[in-house]
Amino acid sequence: MTNTNKIIQNILTSRKRLPHTKTPVNKSNEEGGCGVTGFMANIPIAGRHIYEPSVQMHNRGNGKGGGIAAVGLSASDLGIPKDVLEDHYLLQVAYLDEDVILKVESTNINPLFDIYKSEKIPTIDDYTSIGLEVKPPDVWRYFVRVRPDVLEKFIRYNHLYKMDKKKAEDEFVSQNSFRLNQTYYASLGEKQAFVLSHARNVMILKVVGYAEQATQYYCLDDFRAHGWIAHQRYPTRGRLWHPGGAHPFSGMHEALVHNGDFANYHAVCEYLNQHNIYPQFLTDTETSVLLLDLYNRVFEYPLEYIIEALAPTTEYDFDCLPPEKQQVYKYIQSQHMTGSPDGPWFFIIARNDPYHDLMQLIGITDTAMLRPQVFALQERDDVQIGLVCSEKQAIDATLQSIAAEDHRFCPIADKYWNARGGSSTDGGAFTFTIKDSGKGDGSKKLITQNKFGEIVQTPEGQIHYDITIDLSDSFKKNAQTKKITNLFNTNDLQGIKQYCSSQFTVLDFQDIRLVCGTIETLAEENDGKKAMAIDLLTHLNDRIFPTDNKKRSSVLQIIRESLTTIFKSSPKIGNNSNSMYAYIDRAGRKDLRGPQGNEKILVVNAKEFEPEGKNCDSRMINKAYRLGWKQYICYGYKGQRFTGCGLGPDSDDVRFDVYDSSGDYMASGIDGMEIHVHGNAQDQLGQIMKRGKFVVHGDVGQTFMYGAKGGEVYILGNAAGRPLINATGKPRVVINGTCLDYLAQSFMAGDPLNGGGFVIVNGITFDDNGKVIDLTMPYPGSNLFSLASGGAIYLRDPECKVVDEHLNGGVFTEVTKADWDLILPYLKENEKLFGICIKTDLLTIDGDCLPFNKVYRKVMPKSALETKKN
Repeated sequence: MTNTNKIIQNILTSRKRLPHTKTPVNKSNEEGGCGVTGFMANIPIAGRHIYEPSVQMHNRGNGKGGGIAAVGLSASDLGIPKDVLEDHYLLQVAYLDEDVILKVESTNINPLFDIYKSEKIPTIDDYTSIGLEVKPPDVWRYFVRVRPDVLEKFIRYNHLYKMDKKKAEDEFVSQNSFRLNQTYYASLGEKQAFVLSHARNVMILKVVGYAEQATQYYCLDDFRAHGWIAHQRYPTRGRLWHPGGAHPFSGMHEALVHNGDFANYHAVCEYLNQHNIYPQFLTDTETSVLLLDLYNRVFEYPLEYIIEALAPTTEYDFDCLPPEKQQVYKYIQSQHMTGSPDGPWFFIIARNDPYHDLMQLIGITDTAMLRPQVFALQERDDVQIGLVCSEKQAIDATLQSIAAEDHRFCPIADKYWNARGGSSTDGGAFTFTIKDSGKGDGSKKLITQNKFGEIVQTPEGQIHYDITIDLSDSFKKNAQTKKITNLFNTNDLQGIKQYCSSQFTVLDFQDIRLVCGTIETLAEENDGKKAMAIDLLTHLNDRIFPTDNKKRSSVLQIIRESLTTIFKSSPKIGNNSNSMYAYIDRAGRKDLRGPQGNEKILVVNAKEFEPEGKNCDSRMINKAYRLGWKQYICYGYKGQRFTGCGLGPDSDDVRFDVYDSSGDYMASGIDGMEIHVHGNAQDQLGQIMKRGKFVVHGDVGQTFMYGAKGGEVYILGNAAGRPLINATGKPRVVINGTCLDYLAQSFMAGDPLNGGGFVIVNGITFDDNGKVIDLTMPYPGSNLFSLASGGAIYLRDPECKVVDEHLNGGVFTEVTKADWDLILPYLKENEKLFGICIKTDLLTIDGDCLPFNKVYRKVMPKSALETKKN
């Protein structure tokens, strides 16, 4: 037996001596989605910035369990020297019963540790003042090191002589926390105390409430850390309505939050039991972090192997791996598949690695990708931040909150993306790592990598802009402003669009701001110029044009600020003006009435509306429709849901233009209306859609068009997992990017050549200069057209990269002239909407314009093909 194996065996044997309670099998409660969010920056960020994204995901929680964790803490905020923070364990104990504080300290703290500092964490005086119904526990924090004699005795007794002494100290701290929890929590009916966290440079706090209430109650608004994570909703298993059962959970030097529920919870517990590990809080989230700790600290697997053990690579993705990686992964799966979490789950992990002097934020999704997730990255001159959340709107809320205080940050990320669990391309996991910059000044840098260690980054050499610079005295001095004014006076909207698209490539930020400021001023002259201004700025917002050395996110920030200014300048509905525009927000909803005079467009500022329920913007819009409003500009979204829903049948004369961070379920059940989303959209869009037109100038999230029955839909970017599942009737959909997996599963849309439905997947994206390029793989996932019985998929795949292994019940067949005549009108509309040229961008391959049947392939249900042959 090697020294490593001996150490592992001795660690596990030592744990066998710990008192424990056999994990019972318990039914999950209220299965469903949680709200998880996190970010990691190269500079410390105040705790109040985890507040807004947490608040905006209340509809993913229930107020019965929430928590936060911070990593890379500020020594000055804790009142200790930096070397103490880095060397000592931050042991945090939650006391539910004040009478046991002295007892706990006398048994599990004072005799075992040298204590540098101990103190009760400050709290607000009245917990009910922030809406809490259950008083959170008093939390004491202890900065400790294991006493040398105690550690030596522990090493001798457990035969850990060959183990690194610091790692042996980690094991002692972990086992001591287990004993404390067993005595004062797990073995009792009435709980008295439990360990929240015991890591170096990591802190966890949780309450029976919402996540942001933990930051409020424990006075963390100004407390700074490099990384923060949060979780809304009590666990699906374990002790509910109890702070001990809320997320995050701690392993050793990490904190983990989890959205989902394990179908094999008992099997995972049995796997842990075989290694003498016994969960105490009885929730699947706890077992998740125990698995992580086992693989990381006991087996000492590299992060890639930990991810593989948790989310194994299977099927065609496994076949696509290099042979040497297949060999390693096959061994990992043979040892750990029985302990791999099964069912819907998504993890966000914040951890400190004191042995390599780095901190990490990690997002891992399950191989079936059954829970939503969005990653984002922003890289600026001297600040960088990585983010991962259940919803994109929570990412935007985080950036907006930070950017409002620190203008080095932008409220728009440079890059957004989804992960595909278990994939051979990115592994379904991404890591944001903070380490020393190497400049010798103590500064940090952020590195973003996928599971395989490949770097993810934004375009190099680009600069950002501080939008707070005052340009009020510069407008009349700029030649560009005069040119824009002259073009507006000619009413040549197409010419203005072409001019601005080309000029925004070469102009610097200041000139772009001046041009947009001029457009704002022109919009004030009359409704005609206002309509032109909105159309122009929307075009610039939607189209992907070259930005030269400028960050596209900064250009978008300028454009969107101008759009917001123009929208907000619309006459308030209570003023009864003669404009075609009428503005309404939550404060003015009492003035809602039908359109009068020239009024045609209701401008809805959704910012202060609730995301759903009786006071949401969707309910107000529904009422406005009954009063006669047919055209809507909706902006200021912060995740508000159900836009366009509930208007009933035959809404053909209704149009929505939606800006900013819209929420889930948009366009669900619509019957005839037209909705344009000017940016990325979120999950569950277009569900059971019957008729209408739906255009998204960006990506869409999970379960897009679930159960849809019809409609004409155009997506500029990608769809995440499970689009068009169980769709029937005749939906006609163009997706210019790709889908991550399970596209059109159980599709039942008849024969497309006889009025049925279909999906076109173009498999393209845009390079840094705004040029259309092919994706590496037109469709990377599995189960393409799985179990479909009708309809078709027209896949742009000139190199035939998609193979039979991607399919499940579908078959490839040639695209006929009839097929091309069917889809060509939709590709022409796609060209009109997004500027994606059929001839040069879609049919031209390596410089040659090819026939349509050499570029596109058709996927049909096997049963439909057999019927056709017969």
